Amino acid sequence: MKRENLILLADAYKYAHHKFYYPGTTQIYSYLESRGGLFDETLFFGLQYFLKEYIQGQAFTQQDIDEADGFLQQVFSRGDVFNRAKFQYILDKYNGHLPIKIKAVAEGTAVPTGNVLMTIENTDPECYWLTNFLETLLMQVWYPCTVATLSNQIRKVITQYFQETATDGTEAGIDFVLNDFGFRGVSSVESAKLGGAAHLINFSGSDNLAGSSMAISYYDAQKVYGLSIPATEHSICTLLGKEGELEVFRHVLKSFPTGTIACVSDSYNIFRACEEYWGTELRDEILNREGTLVIRPDSGDPIRTLQEIFEILFRKFGYTVNAKGYKVLPPQLRVIQGDGVNYAEIKNIYKTLKENGISAENLVLGMGGALLQKVDRDTQKFALKCSSAVINGKEVAVEKSPTEMDAQGNITESYKKSKGGRLKLVKINGTFKTVKEQEHTDLNDHLQTVFENGKLINTITFEQVRANAN
Repeated sequence: MKRENLILLADAYKYAHHKFYYPGTTQIYSYLESRGGLFDETLFFGLQYFLKEYIQGQAFTQQDIDEADGFLQQVFSRGDVFNRAKFQYILDKYNGHLPIKIKAVAEGTAVPTGNVLMTIENTDPECYWLTNFLETLLMQVWYPCTVATLSNQIRKVITQYFQETATDGTEAGIDFVLNDFGFRGVSSVESAKLGGAAHLINFSGSDNLAGSSMAISYYDAQKVYGLSIPATEHSICTLLGKEGELEVFRHVLKSFPTGTIACVSDSYNIFRACEEYWGTELRDEILNREGTLVIRPDSGDPIRTLQEIFEILFRKFGYTVNAKGYKVLPPQLRVIQGDGVNYAEIKNIYKTLKENGISAENLVLGMGGALLQKVDRDTQKFALKCSSAVINGKEVAVEKSPTEMDAQGNITESYKKSKGGRLKLVKINGTFKTVKEQEHTDLNDHLQTVFENGKLINTITFEQVRANAN
């Protein structure tokens, strides 16, 4: 399959910038940061994918230049915007290897917002325009970073409630509490790959095969990290109609007599299914299984539904009270909530369970669109801005400092204020802080070169990414 034409992977307005940069400009140095957002830290992940997929080696060919030339002449309806000679220079002198240098924090690292995560600069003074030309493509790293951050923050919530309510020794099960159900809910297969792999930094439960595949192909993962179990859907549980639901449930148990299986149980009446079918007709069969049945509600208010379901299941199957004083279903039975699940609702669900004396270990979660699709660049306020340039041989600090009017009509400094100068990321008293390159010379720069002149440097494995995050 033909590789994407890199020359066309930019916002249209970028193609005029080679003329707009002030005469004598020979270097543009820019940085990426998460300026704030829903969470006060951002987990960095996904850059290696974009470097490998789009820009390593020969990034474009003569055919790409020719294609872009014809295409962009139509875009602008004039011949003095796109300058094919700029790309021809890179192709002729460097065989299409991009003369840029990229430094970044190690993937999997959680960095407080407002800090530099990546820098990019041209290494050939003729290619000053190239640095921010690549912004459009490289900015898309916001997506895997944001999904990785969201997934990581959810793990913190789950861990908290396991520590407070779950039986000691069950913490290993946290890896499978949040399951990625998002493949069908994203806008593209590439999103499924990037978001799916980002989730696997924090959890092992996933029905999104694309995520594991991406981790293997682009991060040299040594195994498949996304694991799943046999599970039904409504097309299975409704085949015999309302009157045949019990028979379908019985068949489900027979299909996999051992191990963990999940069965959606809300096709008609989730409470009847739990009370009469699972809790009465099939109760003994469930308790005698060598494995766990996971009952899945899939409609209604998650908190009210779960409260009622657990009340029924505790009554029908019994329970133990762990050392922390919270109820635990028999090991042959658990519940999975996969509908209406998002970050805020997860916190509410576990808070309600705790208030009702129910251990967190009784519940696992499935999360689809809210995990992989209901995020955007502003969730963590990502931006890539120029902070340094060389003009007529002189290095200058570059920054913007806009003001804005608040709801009361007061003029204040905008959060969009950018940093000036060449930057590095250091740790001061154990906390990441962005400083100028010439400052704190005694401290290590946590930005390391990952790409230079067409070559990947300091590549990272998925195992290393997970270790950095955990």
